[in-house]
Formats: sequence, C-alpha cells, structure tokens
Amino acid sequence: MDAMSKGIKKNMRGDFPSKADQDEQGTEINCFSCHHFYITYDVSFPYGCRAIGFKSYLLPSKEVYVNSGLDCLLFVEKDKTMFS
Repeated sequence: MDAMSKGIKKNMRGDFPSKADQDEQGTEINCFSCHHFYITYDVSFPYGCRAIGFKSYLLPSKEVYVNSGLDCLLFVEKDKTMFS
C-alpha cells in the first residue's frame, strides 16, 4: 500500500514523510492526552483533531509538525478528574 492510498499528504516540500522522519520529528505532544483528539473509526484516517478540524493517517500532532515545522499550538491537556 503506497502513501497516497493510506491518506498521507505531502509535506510543504512536496514529498511524503518517511516513517523514520515521522518518528524523529521531535514533537513530544501526546495526542492521546489532548482534549481535542478523537478516534474516527475511519480505516484510512483513524485519528482526528476537533480543534483544527481534520482527520489523518498520522497522529494530528505529527501531521501538524510535518506540514508546518511547528509543534501543535492547540494542545489542551485532558481533564483527568472527570474519570476519577
């Protein structure tokens, strides 16, 4: 399965990020701890971000970093007291 069929978009340079590039992006933002993160249950785009309004094959924080070179600025820690 190639990158296009997985839904991975090209970055600003016009090429697809390799898996190694995705892993070494340096972003420490954990989308699973973000209030805006959700699972889409769409096989092609399993992760979503409500703050930015998109679904992605990659974790949204990785997608933001690959396309902008910046860590996600909309990260909001989940309220963990809600489940206690």
